[in-house]
Amino acid sequence: MTVAAAPAGRPMAASASLSLVDTLKAFASQLIVWHHLTFYGPMSDVARPHAPGLLDWLADDARIAVQVFLVVAGFLAARSLLERTRIDLPRLVWQRYLRLVRPYAVALVAAVLAAWIARELVPDHPHAPAAPTVVQLLAHLLMLQDVAGIDALSAGVWYVAIDLQLYALLAGLLWLSQRAAGLALPVVAALMLLSLLWLNRQPELDVWAPYFFGAYGLGVLAYWMSQQPRRLAWAAVLAGVVLLALAFEWRSRILVAGITAVALVLAADLRHPGGAVAAALARISYPVFLIHYPVCLVVGAAVLRFWPDSVAVNVLGMVVAWLLSLMAGALLQRWIEPARNPAQRAAR
Repeated sequence: MTVAAAPAGRPMAASASLSLVDTLKAFASQLIVWHHLTFYGPMSDVARPHAPGLLDWLADDARIAVQVFLVVAGFLAARSLLERTRIDLPRLVWQRYLRLVRPYAVALVAAVLAAWIARELVPDHPHAPAAPTVVQLLAHLLMLQDVAGIDALSAGVWYVAIDLQLYALLAGLLWLSQRAAGLALPVVAALMLLSLLWLNRQPELDVWAPYFFGAYGLGVLAYWMSQQPRRLAWAAVLAGVVLLALAFEWRSRILVAGITAVALVLAADLRHPGGAVAAALARISYPVFLIHYPVCLVVGAAVLRFWPDSVAVNVLGMVVAWLLSLMAGALLQRWIEPARNPAQRAAR
């Protein structure tokens, strides 16, 4: 299962790819926060008449940043899994679940409390979930809420469940192929193609990992290709696969996933913004993704209660909610960081 021997330039390519990963995670996580701020309101409802183009784009199109997360997740999972000589499937999936669930459980508690506060401030709040049932909480902790058709307690929890499914699916494919190392990547590529050409075009499958494996598989192959010589040729192959998928059916989400994957293959040959700010935002991207909705819900409810018609206060409230989300994510990251060893942090 081990990938081919690394060319001499591999350390530089790996470093450049990881730097781009930070940039992508930082940018995508901010887009998701602003997407939810504008999609769920109520502050954006007051502000929208004064900037309709921007806020409509954030509400309708910025969600496509999830595709960046999917590709990056596949890239990092491949970095962690492809070079293992042995796949201990139950242990790997359990470790992944534990790494995801610790901050996820905190965010669920925060979401339940935030919804209660929002209902107290605004009894008929349009976006505050009702008090959860025991079954609803259990389904969320098991990351089965969407599969079971249970209403979500917070925005974005669907992605965490899909991330676990995708990781388990990739680890399972590699486990099945571990006695025939040459089959690992062809099997992953085959499922990626099946997803891009068919499964991803079936909306009823969007609670299952295979629906998203097209983007995730692009990330897996992007990692392998980034470690090979003639990266430009491999990037062209990957671009050709994406164009083939788009010829079957145009999907902007697949275009974004393809551009992200090609950029990761060519990272050592591209200039891209980065540095300390991108690294810091990338480091807290998962906690921010989890915790921003409860923060935004409480801030939005307070503004709706006390300043429902003030454009200035509602715009300021959106900025405050964004900044508080970053602060809350940083605090959550500080809490979960000691629970991971250096190898786990590197594989994030």
